[in-house]
Formats: sequence, structure tokens, C-alpha cells
Amino acid sequence: MLKLSCHCGQIRIAVAKRPDFIHACNCSLCSKTGADWAYFHPSDVTVEGQANRYSRKDKDAPAAEIQFCGSCGSTTHFTLTASAVAMFGNSQMGVNMRLADEDDLVGIELRYPDGRSWSGGEFGYVREARILGSGVLPD
Repeated sequence: MLKLSCHCGQIRIAVAKRPDFIHACNCSLCSKTGADWAYFHPSDVTVEGQANRYSRKDKDAPAAEIQFCGSCGSTTHFTLTASAVAMFGNSQMGVNMRLADEDDLVGIELRYPDGRSWSGGEFGYVREARILGSGVLPD
């Protein structure tokens, strides 16, 4: 089990398993919120604490609602918006792996999707993935 928290500890997240990979996306939302996402089924994640929420205003139907700590400002996780749940079901949420202890991420593949150019479907990537090692923080 992975245990993560925002900087001040007001929001705590427990994940039942390690992710298969982590995305360090270059889209404006991921870049500006400082998140490296791992994706899980919502039943595999427990969130404690009250988060503030933000949905993109530049999209007609944003798929993700970013959650962050109102005290320290750390981006903690995302949930799918109502429109995304209507299309895909409540099948996914993201957890910001930058909140994890780096030793808990050893051996996990860090991928670099080109979110700035993404128009749906499969991601293209801006550079080759790497495997996280002991003492190595995601870029």
C-alpha cells in the first residue's frame, strides 16, 4: 500500500497497489499544477481530508476535476467530471505521485506523454520513458 499526503498533511491518500506507470504530462494543466499522475480505479484509493476542486475553463467538457489542498496548495488527485463519468463510467482517478516517498516509486516506469499535442486516443510521447531508481525524483 502507498501512503501519500499533501505538504501540510491535511489531505492523506492511501492507494492499495503500486501503479504500473506514471505520466509526467506536458499539457498546460499538468505542468501548471505540478502533477505526475498515476491512474487507479477509484475503489483502490482512499482520500481523507477536504480538498478544493478545479475544472478547466478552456474546455467545453473537461474530463478531470483537479483536487488540491486549500491550506498548502498541493495538487493531490483528480476525479472524473460528471460528463466523463457519463461517457466512461466511474472507472479512473489520478493520484499525484509527486506526493509519494521516492523510495516507494523505485522500479516504476515514468512516461512523458505529449499532452500539448494530444487530440484524444493514444498518447504520443516527447521522450523515452525511464525507470525510477532509488534517490531519483521524477523530473
